[in-house]
Amino acid sequence: MRYIFSMKRLFSLFIALIGGVACMQAQLQKVQNRPYTDLRPFHFGIQVGTHLQDMEFVNVGPQTIVNEDGTTSDVLVLTDQDTWDPGFTVGVLGEFRLSTHFQLRVAPTMYFGNRHLTTVNYGDPAAPQEVARQHQDMKTIYVGVPVDMIFAAPRFNNHRPYIMGGVSPMLNLSGSRDDYFRMNSFDVFAEVGIGCDFYLPFFKLRPELKFMYGLTNCLDKNHAKEIRDTNMLPYTGSAKEARSKIIALTFYFE
Repeated sequence: MRYIFSMKRLFSLFIALIGGVACMQAQLQKVQNRPYTDLRPFHFGIQVGTHLQDMEFVNVGPQTIVNEDGTTSDVLVLTDQDTWDPGFTVGVLGEFRLSTHFQLRVAPTMYFGNRHLTTVNYGDPAAPQEVARQHQDMKTIYVGVPVDMIFAAPRFNNHRPYIMGGVSPMLNLSGSRDDYFRMNSFDVFAEVGIGCDFYLPFFKLRPELKFMYGLTNCLDKNHAKEIRDTNMLPYTGSAKEARSKIIALTFYFE
């Protein structure tokens, strides 16, 4: 008799537990906004955001400079971008649905920014004299066409996290021959990032944080031949390689 009573209590406890879980699930579930938006084979959107730019230089070290009178001198000049400089982005996007979890996105984007470069001249490396600093504010305008693969988790209520990766060919529209440094007109970036879709009543909002790294040497090596002021040559020739880095926070409206 006690056994039957214990089984009834256990069965009642089990039913109560199942009922509690069902109630909790019912409370967690919400009405889905735009439930069919991810089933579209293709859709457009717009994007706005902000970003930080940096440049990683590889310096040549001591240089031998030919002076105007024909003599030579050794100098040590180092170049760096000493801060992550901010900018903003704007663009459009087109996205293809490949499967339930995979999407292919093409997003033509313009990046507007500024790089603050600092060049330090230590003079003769064997007998350093007073340090001389030169600065250059390099305006940057990039036009990129990133092609990204997106892997999204299953949708839960009105949000859906994802990860992404891809490549972004870039066209550089800025530069002057009177600057200490000039960048090549073409570069390619690898990019990876994370984001989350938020399904609002009238549109889908997608905040995304991504990291971009230049795959090519973006420094124009022929720029030294165009320098008219020979005093700039030690600074222009101080670096042999440079790679761009960008951290971008973008908001997509789809």
